[in-house]
Amino acid sequence: MAMWIQAQQLQGEALHQMQALYGQHFPIEVRHYLAQWIESQLWDSVELDNPAEETKAKRLLDNLVSELQKKAQLQGGEDGFLLKIKLGHYASQLKSTYDRCPLELVRCIKHILHSEQRLVQEASCGSGGQAMDSLSQRHQQINQAFEELRLATQDTENELRKLQHSQEYFIIQYQENLRIQAQLSSLSSLPPAERTQRETTLQSKRATVEAWLTREASTLQKYRLDLSEQHQKTLALLRKQQTLILDEELIQWKRRQQLAGNGGPHEGGLDVLQSWCEKLADLIWQNRQQIRRCEHLTQQLPLPGPMEELLSKLNADITDIISALVTSTFIIEKQPPQVLKTQTKFAATVRLLVGGKLNVHMNPPQVKAVIVSEQQAKALLKNESTHSESSGEILNNNCVMEYHQATGTLSAHFRNMSLKRIKRSDRRGAESVTEEKFTVLFESQFSVGGNELVFHVKTLSLPVVVIVHGSQDNNATATVLWDNAFAEPGRVPFIVPDKVLWPQLCEALDMKYKAEMHSSRGLSDDNLVFLAQKGFTSSSNNPEDYRNMTISWAQFNRESLPGRNFTFWQWFDGVVELMKKHLKPHWNDGAILGFVNKQQAQDMLLSKPNGTFLLRFSDSEIGGITIAWRLVWNLLPYTTKDFSIRSLADRISDLNHLLFLYPDRPKDEVFAKYYTPPLCMYHGWTVFTSVGGKLLESNPLEYLDKLPSFPFLIFRISKQIP
Repeated sequence: MAMWIQAQQLQGEALHQMQALYGQHFPIEVRHYLAQWIESQLWDSVELDNPAEETKAKRLLDNLVSELQKKAQLQGGEDGFLLKIKLGHYASQLKSTYDRCPLELVRCIKHILHSEQRLVQEASCGSGGQAMDSLSQRHQQINQAFEELRLATQDTENELRKLQHSQEYFIIQYQENLRIQAQLSSLSSLPPAERTQRETTLQSKRATVEAWLTREASTLQKYRLDLSEQHQKTLALLRKQQTLILDEELIQWKRRQQLAGNGGPHEGGLDVLQSWCEKLADLIWQNRQQIRRCEHLTQQLPLPGPMEELLSKLNADITDIISALVTSTFIIEKQPPQVLKTQTKFAATVRLLVGGKLNVHMNPPQVKAVIVSEQQAKALLKNESTHSESSGEILNNNCVMEYHQATGTLSAHFRNMSLKRIKRSDRRGAESVTEEKFTVLFESQFSVGGNELVFHVKTLSLPVVVIVHGSQDNNATATVLWDNAFAEPGRVPFIVPDKVLWPQLCEALDMKYKAEMHSSRGLSDDNLVFLAQKGFTSSSNNPEDYRNMTISWAQFNRESLPGRNFTFWQWFDGVVELMKKHLKPHWNDGAILGFVNKQQAQDMLLSKPNGTFLLRFSDSEIGGITIAWRLVWNLLPYTTKDFSIRSLADRISDLNHLLFLYPDRPKDEVFAKYYTPPLCMYHGWTVFTSVGGKLLESNPLEYLDKLPSFPFLIFRISKQIP
């Protein structure tokens, strides 16, 4: 219980990471209401790789379900009724999900508890001013490597100073030897006796100095070679550390950023990456300066040996390392919209993660943005094109990078860009304009070290689909979703698989759905089976039948569904838009089943009392929801247009023959809190319906909403009735 209390205090990215641990596999409500019980169980005592432990895991599952059912029974009152239903549903769901594989439940809960503990400790250390990195194994490795690099750099600095002092003393002694030689040369003017005495003394002294110089020259050369070897080892460590940060951590951040375009957790963590990149830049620059000082010492005192070639290679290597760091850390912090409408303002932000450390802001560079085609992007990455050929015209596409002292960030904020025009390429086969991908190229040039090194940096945005009309948004979004979900790191722009496994698409659809609904309640297994039936024109209700099936891009959003004039994605996206705009609270309340076909709805309602109804998405209309009730009628679908006039809750209230929301929830308990308080009687209109030969006063909207074939009369009342 104590850990859960602390977990609820998490904020920002840590809170997002904690929330992402939960979903259909283990609802966050179960964690909340059974917190004390969950934390008191010996989950770690179960060996996940030992099949003999399944009995122990099964006992834990049964106890969990039992505790959840007890908690449900204890709920009372109006608000407690809804919670009672929800907890009972979760008990059944967990039993159904894990009954055949109880070890997976243990694995799931162990992962959740360990992750929560890490996040809580991370936040605790962060508030105490300690490095949060040490709490993740990978971050520990990175920090340990930085400490190793710091010590190695300090060692080479100390050795370099020793070398410098030794070389300075060597030069002094060398000058002393020259002075002795000069004295010997001047002895010719002295009397023979005095000359002989002085010559013997000086020659003895010269022999001693020359012997020392010979030994010391060998020692200096060894010092230089040893120092060169130490630098080689340090550079190898720097390369390894840089590979870990740039090719793994930064790539993962970019992947999270791309998935955020589909509704995944916000990418976060960029400040930590910047701190690592700045440490790298600092260490690389220190080592580069040391190598240059070694070169200077070698030039100052040339000695026979391979030092010149070794230092030249070291210099080239360290320059390559810092070049890779600078060019890789020029990134897009805020991506431009991936569905980009012409003549519409949009924004983006680029950032140089090492800009502050390298003092780039002392001469702020300018960044330029241009839009390029997929083919142009390929050529740029292959270095086949050195100039930025554009496929369109972006207004306000130049921006100066600004240094923010408080955060230590160097970035350029493009706030008012607009795509004035676009030049499209020839399309292939059945490809439509909403399948054509572009990218926004950001480029800049700046120098470091007093123009010692000049960098030309470029970075490409995520793929962008350009539209000219809002009606194209739906299909463009499909292209973006497919690309974001299934793009591989390091791909050739902008290759994606033509087919993917159905579970992969399910994951993408669920992510999108939960993000649009701002809810942890995503798509259940039953929902996904319904979608599989629609996508594959199948009647199977077994999720396992679809696990190894692949769905193609054409099936997803190029070919119309059988008997319809819209695609699978167009139907699904219509549902998402409808729910997002009008029905989000009802979905989160569990009032909408939605993903149920007409036959399933009839089968479900036949065993229920008259007046029982459910809400299902229309099969025949994009973005429609219909009411099915016993004895079994299906209203024509309501759409966004209908709900902009009158809400779903009010429409259900209007229909007096609707009594219970499936399976048995009184409709007022579910929808009453959303009813609009009546102000007057429908603008002076009332309705009399003919039922059994009698005229009965009734609600007009009950009939205006397309109830089938009831004869009715509408009378105008001159005076409104309060």
